Order: sequence, then C-alpha cells, then structure tokens
Amino acid sequence: MTLFDMTGKVVVVTGSSRGIGKATAMALAGLGARVVISSRKADACEAAVAEIRQAGGEAIAVPANISRKEELQNLIDETRRQLGPIDALVCNAASNPYFGPSSGMSDEVFQKVMSNNVLSNHWLCQMVYPEMKSRGGGAIVIISSIGGLKGSTEIGLYCISKAADMQLARNLGVEWGPDNVRVNCVAPGLIKTDMARALYEDPERRAAAEARYPLRRLGEPDDIAGVVAMLCSRAGAFMTGQTIVVDGGITGAG
Repeated sequence: MTLFDMTGKVVVVTGSSRGIGKATAMALAGLGARVVISSRKADACEAAVAEIRQAGGEAIAVPANISRKEELQNLIDETRRQLGPIDALVCNAASNPYFGPSSGMSDEVFQKVMSNNVLSNHWLCQMVYPEMKSRGGGAIVIISSIGGLKGSTEIGLYCISKAADMQLARNLGVEWGPDNVRVNCVAPGLIKTDMARALYEDPERRAAAEARYPLRRLGEPDDIAGVVAMLCSRAGAFMTGQTIVVDGGITGAG
C-alpha cells in the first residue's frame, strides 16, 4: 500500500459537481476511492459521475441541498446503502450571497451564510462520526479559505464563516482524536472556479492579482484536490485539528 492509496475507500464530497469539489472527487477516484458526488442539481451530479466513470473511476450521485438537514441525512444514508460505511468526508459546499460591509447585512443573510457554511458542516461531521469511531477511524476535511485568516470590507461574512470552519476542525480534532477520527481544514487562496470567474476573466484584474502572488499565478482546483487527497489518505495519518493554507504564498507576502 502506498501513502496515497485510497483503494476501496468510500468518500463523500459535497459541492462536487464543479470546481474544487469536482477536482477533489476526481483525484480521489483516481486513487481508487469510491466517490459520492453531491450538489443541489441532479443533472450536474450525474454529469460529474459520468466523467469519473469514463476515466475509469467509481462514483455515484446523491443530490442534496446543504441548507436542509434531512437532505444531508439522506446523503449519508444513501451512501451507506449503496456503497457501505463512509471512510472519509469532504465538506466543500458553501455559499457567498452577500458582498459589502457588515452595516448593510440583513439578519437573514447572516443566518443563511453561517448555516450553509458552518452548521451544515457540523451536521455532516456528527452524522459520520459514530460509524467512523466504531470502525477505528476516519478522515474529515473541511474546505475553508484564507478569508478566514484576515478581514475584508466586501466578503466579511464569508470570512467569518470560514474562520468558524477552522475552529470547528480544531475542536473536533481534539474531541475525536482519541477515536482516530481526524478533522482538518484546507484554506485555499484565489482559485479559478466559478465563484472567482469575474476576476480571472478580466485580463487587467487577473494580471493585478497574479502579480501579488509569489507564485505569479492563480490556483487551479487540482492544487487543492491534491492536498485534500493527502489528508484523506494514510499520508495524512498524523494530522488533525489543523488548517493547511494553499494560497500560492499570498498570506506570507502580507
């Protein structure tokens, strides 16, 4: 067995019909995992599954809206029914519906972002923990953001939620470490996903952003997928409660 071998492991990845989630699911399937694709739209999930299967991987689709606890429970239950016990969970799905200062933010928006980006992850972690404990261990990875490490005048609420995800991983890492259930975060910098499309499709804005990054480029979804694969596999067996920053060096540059 190699350090990154995921042969036969069952992995649930939320928000995996595109972007970082899809890249992660494809990477894990390429390492031998049996992957569950999940997002709100069934057709998008099935398209991602077809792509993984065409590449020789194994995947199923179980659509779910992260704001609805009963749909997340169905995601976990259906995974167990179709594939068996869950070895790893990747909480990638999140929302960012508000841009602007906190003074213009409604209570409803605040509650929605915190529910989608934090509470849903708490729900999923609690749903998989008992079984992971009973089987001697498991891995959970929460996709956070470097936004959780600094303030923002435009996406401050999103940053608050992502900082909370880091603390969720720290707390659960401490609580569940004795059961060999590892919980970690990955904090990406600016990645070329749909969320950032307005930035990287504008040549001037993209050039300005790339100039700030020590690696002089924006991140690709695969840049995050590889780190998640490490945390889900035996390669990350001695890591828990941590946040790995994958940002092309931007936070180090100040």
